[in-house]
Amino acid sequence: MDLSKLKRRPSYPFETIAVAISFSDRCQNILVEAKRMSDVCNSALVLMHIGDKTQEKEKELDRMITEVGIDENKCRVIFMDGEPVDTILKLCKLNIVDLLILGALQKENIFKFYLGSIARSISRKAKCSVLLLTNPSAEPHKFKKIIVNGVENPKTIHTINTALYLAKNLNVKELTIVNEVDVPGLAMAIADDSTAPEAKEIKKNLTIEVEEVLQTVIDKCDAGDIEVKEKIIKGKPGYAISKFSRDRKADLLVVNSPDTQLNVFDRIFTHDIEFILADLPTNLLIVHSRVSAD
Repeated sequence: MDLSKLKRRPSYPFETIAVAISFSDRCQNILVEAKRMSDVCNSALVLMHIGDKTQEKEKELDRMITEVGIDENKCRVIFMDGEPVDTILKLCKLNIVDLLILGALQKENIFKFYLGSIARSISRKAKCSVLLLTNPSAEPHKFKKIIVNGVENPKTIHTINTALYLAKNLNVKELTIVNEVDVPGLAMAIADDSTAPEAKEIKKNLTIEVEEVLQTVIDKCDAGDIEVKEKIIKGKPGYAISKFSRDRKADLLVVNSPDTQLNVFDRIFTHDIEFILADLPTNLLIVHSRVSAD
C-alpha cells in the first residue's frame, strides 16, 4: 500500500470503509449497516477480525456476507492475531481506510467494560473517522436527524463538510449544527458587582458572538439542498450536546476527533468527548481531519 496517500488526505469521500468483526450476536446487523454505508458512498469494504482464523469462523463470515448481499468483488477479508486496538489501527492505516465502523455499547458497566474500552480507545487513537453504532439493525438504519457539534475549532469545518457529504449520500434533508456555551464560562465573564441588566446584556452579547462565529463556519460549507439549522445550547461541553441529541432523538451525532490522545489525567478531568463516549446518546461519527490534524 502507498502510505503517502494518507498524508493530508481529506476526511471524505469514504473510499474505503472497514468493519471490525467480532462474531457477536450483533455482527450480522453491523454488516447490514456497513453494506448500506458502502453502497451509498460507493466504497470498498474491508472486513477484519482480530483473532484466530478457523474454518468455523470463515464459514460463518461467508454465510453472513452472502445473506447480507455484500459484493465480494468490493470486499476484502482479513484475519490477524494481535492486541485488538493496535492491530485494528494498524490495518486501517495499511488499507488506507477512511471510515472504521464499530459496534458500540450505549452504557458501560463492569460486565461490558472490556468491549466498551476497546471502542473508546480506538475512537481516541484512530487516524481515520470512526462510526460507532449503538443499535445496529437487521434492516438498514435510516438516518433522518443528524446533529453536528459546531465547536470553535479549525477541525470543525471539515467535520461539518463530512457530515454534509454523508447526509447527501443518505438523502437526509435536514442537519442541525449545535454549539455549546459553557455555563461556568458565562458566570466567570460576569463580574460579581454586575447588575442584573448588565449580566443579561453580557450573556446576550456572548451568545451573539458564538452565533456569529458558527454562522461564519457554516457559510464556508457546501450544504447544497440540505437545510442547515443552527442551535446554541448552554451547558458543560460534551454533556450538553449529548443530552440535546438524546432529547431530540437524533439518529447520528457528529463530532471532531480529540485534539490529542487522552491520558489518565484527562480521564480524571473529563473532556467533552469522554462524556459522549461514556454514555452514547445515539450513533456517533467521530471525524478525523487529516488535513488539519497531527
